[in-house]
Amino acid sequence: MTTNKSIMRIWLLLMIALVLNACNSTAPEVKHDKPLAYRPAVRPPSTPPQNFYTPPQNFYRPEIRSGAFQEPWELRPAVDFWRKTYVVWRRSEIAVHDNRYLDVIYEVMALPGDVGESLTSGQKEMVKQRCDFWKAQLAVLESKLRHNMPLNAHDRQIIAKLQANGRPLNSVLAGAAERVRSQRGTRERFLKGLAISRRYDQQFRKIFRNAGLPEDLALLPHVESSFQPAAKSSAGALGMWQFTKGAAKTFMPDGGKIDRRLDPFASAIGAARYLSYAYKKLGDWPTAITSYNHGIGGMKRAQNQVGRDFVHIVKNYDGPSFGFASRNYYAQFLAAREIVGTVVASGGEQANP
Repeated sequence: MTTNKSIMRIWLLLMIALVLNACNSTAPEVKHDKPLAYRPAVRPPSTPPQNFYTPPQNFYRPEIRSGAFQEPWELRPAVDFWRKTYVVWRRSEIAVHDNRYLDVIYEVMALPGDVGESLTSGQKEMVKQRCDFWKAQLAVLESKLRHNMPLNAHDRQIIAKLQANGRPLNSVLAGAAERVRSQRGTRERFLKGLAISRRYDQQFRKIFRNAGLPEDLALLPHVESSFQPAAKSSAGALGMWQFTKGAAKTFMPDGGKIDRRLDPFASAIGAARYLSYAYKKLGDWPTAITSYNHGIGGMKRAQNQVGRDFVHIVKNYDGPSFGFASRNYYAQFLAAREIVGTVVASGGEQANP
């Protein structure tokens, strides 16, 4: 009951932030060639919602520096995408999008019926069918343009999405069919994590402050586990801070007698040790934070291959394991930080006194 009340409080605070800060935007309506088997999304792309937090219209500027964390404007579409994933799209809603250009969202579909924490095989098949539909549409569009064939209204809507932010059509359309990806909303999980995080925020911040690190690193569990103390990944990472056994042995030494990864505070100390070491090795926070997902060695290889500019790494590094999750890890952190900042600015109790 207490957790539910906390979630409702956060909900109300975010809605207050909306009234104060939201700005209106529009996007082309997507029409389909045939009736769909599922109900329309509650918030279709053609009518963007009055979101909990919407950056002001002058938000796109060369670079924003907020504390220790750089926010390059080139990452803004990715940050906005993850903000929507965290607090706009429900777990029953699936965004079908381009996995490189995250402002290219082809549709937001709403799954019918009851939707639990895990999707059923039927729901997964429905998502796959919609991804296949958009792959086919993009392949057809590419063929039409190659052979100078007439375009219909649906084709022109897709082109408008691809050309947003001044991208040249030829470069972005090439391979677009292979870049179609689906992203499920996590609003319920994230809001629950916001409520849980209030129990830990002050002590986590103190741990990072005492280590001489930026306090907002205490927000990293929003990305890792939504502050679930017993979270476990398919790779064997465990706990709120998602330490693997190997990393725990290095940064949470205990003689091997006990596994302290399920202890949120011991893990936070381990995370502070890790991030301090990563920053010294890599030289900046975007790369050091990304190493929490991709490893220090992996990010060092990225720097050696394409240079130290983080945006350049995100855009151009093609390491075999540097996939969607690694490319977007820092943007996810920035999005979570924005949301928490909105709660604090609205009078929430997330703030550190």
